[in-house]
Amino acid sequence: MSGVRVTVPASSANLGSGFDALGVALGLHDVVEVFVTPGGLTVEVTGEGAGQVPTDESHLVVRALRAACAATGTRPPGLLLRCHNVIPHSRGLGSSAAAVVAGVAAGFALAGQELDERALRLAAGFEGHADNAAASLFGGVVVAWSEDDGFRAVRLDPHPGIWPVALVPAQESATSTTRGLLPATVPHADAAFAAGRSALAVHAFTTRPDLLLAATDDRLHQSYREPAWPATIRVIRELRAAGVPAAVSGAGPTVLALPADGTLPDGVDLTGFAVRPLPVDLVGVRTEPIG
Repeated sequence: MSGVRVTVPASSANLGSGFDALGVALGLHDVVEVFVTPGGLTVEVTGEGAGQVPTDESHLVVRALRAACAATGTRPPGLLLRCHNVIPHSRGLGSSAAAVVAGVAAGFALAGQELDERALRLAAGFEGHADNAAASLFGGVVVAWSEDDGFRAVRLDPHPGIWPVALVPAQESATSTTRGLLPATVPHADAAFAAGRSALAVHAFTTRPDLLLAATDDRLHQSYREPAWPATIRVIRELRAAGVPAAVSGAGPTVLALPADGTLPDGVDLTGFAVRPLPVDLVGVRTEPIG
């Protein structure tokens, strides 16, 4: 069988002030092997989600792969997928975006085509926003936006002094649920605050990490979502009071902390949270042939 191995990183989106616009790729990777077979579909899942996610055409990697095959004009007669998942599901670390990006990258690789703007638009279309998908595709720090003809993103080199630490609780969270907590409108002052802080975040993540505490402050989404995960907001407030930049990772409930030296301060109650230092992934999704 001919096939491809796809390694795709986790991601953290929003980064405090950059709601649906900023993201960073993290050094935690799912691996998907895709083989072309004479017919049928077989999906094998190990690790996160094993025994819980579907193993038929509704599997997210399969759906994204089918979309990529349609976009590239390929029709494999059959497929065998082996998915080894380590990115926690429903925790705000971009597991869904990683699955979509893995499927899209596999489809392009099987077609012998390089990833291009179509890949981002396909992947972001599944999510409805491009920050997670762009980070998993390109690595580093990304700025994402949408235009009439689809999603766009640019990759930026992060400052080498960025040391992400993910604080991952056992609690799961659904993006659809937490988005439902957001108001339809926000005060103009809060929108202006967000514009300034998200612009500052671009500078802080790439050039001046000493400005991250101010840059990751937020008024658009985190406080509205506090009823969904109060412990997450408590930890963020305690970290920020101790001078550590911290924000909700994506739709939560994971906390993304950015201590200057990668070390969290004493005195913050992290009960119920697994502490996972994760370097910035600078490469993004990678593919290699199998067989």
